[in-house]
Amino acid sequence: MTRGGFSGLDACVHCGFCLQACPTFLATGDEADGPRGRIELMRAFERGELSPSDQGLGFHLDRCLGCRGCEPVCPSGVAYGDGLEEARARLADARGIPRLARLALSALTSTTTSRPVYALARLVRNSGVAASLAGKGRFGFAMGMLAATRADSRMGGWADGAPQAPDDHPTIRLSAQLFSAQLFSAQLFRGCVMQGLFSHVHDATIGTLAVNGYQVREVAGQVCCGALHAHAGLREAARALACQNVAAFGSSSDAIVVNSAGCGAQLKAYGHVLDGAPDAQRFAARVRDVTELLADRGPAPGARLGLRIAYDAPCHLLHAQRIAEPPLAVLRAVPGADVRPTGDSAQCCGSAGLYSTLEPELSRTVLAPKVERILADPPDVVATANPGCAMQLGAGLRAAGAAIPVRHPVELLDQSYRAAGRYT
Repeated sequence: MTRGGFSGLDACVHCGFCLQACPTFLATGDEADGPRGRIELMRAFERGELSPSDQGLGFHLDRCLGCRGCEPVCPSGVAYGDGLEEARARLADARGIPRLARLALSALTSTTTSRPVYALARLVRNSGVAASLAGKGRFGFAMGMLAATRADSRMGGWADGAPQAPDDHPTIRLSAQLFSAQLFSAQLFRGCVMQGLFSHVHDATIGTLAVNGYQVREVAGQVCCGALHAHAGLREAARALACQNVAAFGSSSDAIVVNSAGCGAQLKAYGHVLDGAPDAQRFAARVRDVTELLADRGPAPGARLGLRIAYDAPCHLLHAQRIAEPPLAVLRAVPGADVRPTGDSAQCCGSAGLYSTLEPELSRTVLAPKVERILADPPDVVATANPGCAMQLGAGLRAAGAAIPVRHPVELLDQSYRAAGRYT
């Protein structure tokens, strides 16, 4: 068997710089819950000194958020994420994955199962039931996460209905009429969770890009990015999804715009996922986060909103994609906005894909200090650029009794453009 991602761990010299950047180590104080300890577990696993059935191996690797916050601070350039992906894939091959994880993957990403699941979720959300039941405890937190997906009625979009076909959006139609001399073209990656629960962010993405000179095109045949499958160790499933997306988006030179940090990181890794295939590498080179495209064009300012905005960076935007300034540039294009990163913006919120479902207690332990820091100087709105982060932060704030909305940066820019009459 080839070493695969395990080779990325060879540079580790046990210096320990990673420990203070690891949310689970800070939460538990256990060396085995930090990158350095997990690297030793993975090395022992590769050498055959630990078997897939070893309880300690699975326990501590399962508890890793996969946030990759250890990578930017590592002076040796250890590719921790590649090693973790390799270890989880081998563990999944040997022992399978938990039934709850399989059910969650099916509910969230399957093209057949997810449709009724999302329809029911939107019904519960839009009826106000989710918000009324939000609170502490596992069920209350889950309802808080669902409530956090609802669009703010002040920002337009389709807050109270199902996702609409692109031609049904008056915002998009007006934008195309007003900005007919498009300079650039981009293809929209819609994804699964984003399309099912955050279609209003797609609306805002299309509208704000139109104002800044982009014509956004729809792509048929696209599927889930495969990030949740890769994180769970289901390597072949992730590869199959990658192949479908590479084929769907074709050989165009258009940028592929994505507004989910987790999806963006996975899409940009397709060259690695598909073993260096040229078409996968070309696909990956086209992928751009929406804030990157907007920052490239300015972005154009909107109307004054006068909001105090706390920006919390998603791990897979900051650590995996190394995108730090573009989201702040988007938020600062809102005149009058007081934009400040949260005190621990670089630390994971504890969402991490399916992690908040599979490891609820540790997930909320990781979240707690972030919520405390936000509430120490409450903003008008918290901005973040990943669906899981928005749900986790929104639920945490609701559980703490704080009615602070959590929004994607493009939603706030879209609100500013609406107030400025950019779409009419």
